[in-house]
Amino acid sequence: MRYQDRAVLVTGGGSGIGRQVCRMAAAEGARVAVGDLDQARAEAVAAEIREAGGEAQGFAIDVTDPASVTAFVEGAETTLGRLDLLVNSAGIREIVSVLDLSPEEWQRVIAVNLTGTFLPSQAFARRLIAAGRTGQIVNLASTLGIMAAPNRAAYVASKHGVVGLTKEMALELGEKGIRVNAVAPGVIRTPMTERYFQDPEMSATIRGIHAMNRWGEPADIARAILFLGAEENGFMTGSVLTVDGGWTTGKKM
Repeated sequence: MRYQDRAVLVTGGGSGIGRQVCRMAAAEGARVAVGDLDQARAEAVAAEIREAGGEAQGFAIDVTDPASVTAFVEGAETTLGRLDLLVNSAGIREIVSVLDLSPEEWQRVIAVNLTGTFLPSQAFARRLIAAGRTGQIVNLASTLGIMAAPNRAAYVASKHGVVGLTKEMALELGEKGIRVNAVAPGVIRTPMTERYFQDPEMSATIRGIHAMNRWGEPADIARAILFLGAEENGFMTGSVLTVDGGWTTGKKM
């Protein structure tokens, strides 16, 4: 198995894509640190993994707080015995016109999505370098990190920032043996987007904008993340892998 005895840390691991990454990494033999703002959710996912015969521990983490981030990385290293892969999956979004977006909402989305990618990555890389180890980081960008959509100014800005940060970290950390890549998902059915799918008209629209005539599921993205984090792909860094069912390929006329 690709991840046998490797330690995988996941922020936003209590639900959605992050939860699926935790479960699939564990199924491939990884020791998993499930990090989430809601510690109960993190511990619930870790319990699911242990019940299935895997190894996992839940942790509380506020990705916008440097002290919380450091405690998560150090706690994961102590518990799992090593560090190998960090997946930055924590994220939020707003739906409001750029004209009506409040400074507070702007700051909140930027803090979680962009700063919340930078801080765990920095703490993780520092620990790897101090230990003389190599490792991987995979960030959750978005198709809205390479294009735009209405009423999501902060989200679009933050995800474009994640794309840029991924490239910068890859450039700086490559000589240290740390690879940094990102996945840019299309529309994925998660708790954050679930309300779209409760509306039949919206569901049909979402299906229709994808070349493959379907939306994505968390497993679609988790597989891509674990592909990027696998040691067999050791010459990939600074890449942004689009996994969107053909959404950005072109419009159906």
